[in-house]
Amino acid sequence: MSRVDRSALPSTEAAPAFRFPRLERRVLDNGLEVRALAHHAVPVVSLVLLLPGGSSADPADRPGLAALTADLVDEGSGGRDALEVADRLARLGADLDIDVTADATVISMTTLARFLEPALEMLGEIVMAPTLADEDFARVRGLRLDRLRQLRDHAPAVAERAFARIIYGDHPYGHLSIGTEAALGAMTAADVRAFHQRAYIPQGTTLVMAGDARHADLLEAGVRAFAAWPSGALPLDRTAALAAPPLVPAERLAIVPRPGAAQSELRIGHLCASRDTPDYHALLLLNTVLGGQFVSRVNLNLREDKGYTYGARTGIDLRRGLGPFVLQMSVQTEVTAAAITEALREIDLIRGAKPVTDLERDLAVRSLTLGYPRGFETAQQVARSVAQLALHGLPDSYFEAFVPAISDVGLADLTRVARHYLDPSRLVTLIVGDHESIAGSLRSLNLGEPAVLGV
Repeated sequence: MSRVDRSALPSTEAAPAFRFPRLERRVLDNGLEVRALAHHAVPVVSLVLLLPGGSSADPADRPGLAALTADLVDEGSGGRDALEVADRLARLGADLDIDVTADATVISMTTLARFLEPALEMLGEIVMAPTLADEDFARVRGLRLDRLRQLRDHAPAVAERAFARIIYGDHPYGHLSIGTEAALGAMTAADVRAFHQRAYIPQGTTLVMAGDARHADLLEAGVRAFAAWPSGALPLDRTAALAAPPLVPAERLAIVPRPGAAQSELRIGHLCASRDTPDYHALLLLNTVLGGQFVSRVNLNLREDKGYTYGARTGIDLRRGLGPFVLQMSVQTEVTAAAITEALREIDLIRGAKPVTDLERDLAVRSLTLGYPRGFETAQQVARSVAQLALHGLPDSYFEAFVPAISDVGLADLTRVARHYLDPSRLVTLIVGDHESIAGSLRSLNLGEPAVLGV
């Protein structure tokens, strides 16, 4: 029996070049772009319809309207009620999913390849001819209001909502897709119908189809299903989120009081970059080293060394407009100030006093590249990936170029982007926790008196 040397990591061979499926496209007269990919692994087809705008297209006085509209489009369409729509989806063996992000509404459906035509018909009906009935509106709005009330008691949800409000203010990114109780309470079914008329239009929208069929067959089926989709007369302003938000919020330290809380939910960050930055790959690698994996600096320090938290991580949410860098964790109440001090220290150190090492860079490169092809195993993964290409205007070659681009990032690049994109003087710290218990220790942070926020 051979002996295994457990003192060293297994050696790895060079990963083979990644090949993304060939992509073909067609633009309809109404402005809809159709993209098709053949994916023959299993006899299924995945359809993804990407409508740009998302929650950032909400009217200023109606945050949550895009998500509420998306919740209603499958509650009845083409003369069918919600139960009949669900029954028809079940007969197709179809899985329907609707997501609303800051930048887009994404409607996806996966079914057997032999049901491509009826699935496209069903998708078109949901998008083009939803019922949007008053009674469905009242029920769905009530459910969303109940959910908002529940989230008041969920510290991470409170932190996400408050942090967005602090760093973005009145910018279109300054609210979550679920909206607010006041806005939902003021909405009407007429608001939803008007929003649907302006947001659910073919211009600027992309239909992606990936599955077990020829490119030509996919494209022709997509054209037949959506060629009659009428162009919108009054499209939304889908560029509102590209406006520059305030770079320096009024508060450096803020707290949402939760008397008696055993833990503090923390968010530390600032506005960082948009998805079209030329430093995308360097930023992704830098974040992996700092807080994007289990063996990252912040997690090894705050969890493994100090024992302050079950896990600390960082992320850079790169959107069409300016997205945030955020460090997040939940810590024991009594170590709140100490944990913030260590987090701020790690962010500052990686900018130059303790730059990324060769070992850290190599580990992060392997983390991002060796498992990369796993993200494209299914037709749904492929279709959703192509939808992201459409949203951000990326070239068809983007996925094949990803691994070489990550591998080409050097230590000097990492230090440069750390200094350019991470600015300790602009970091905002938000605490959701027991204000009375930690008030004294917060003074040691030298961030000023905390602004006290409501839920």
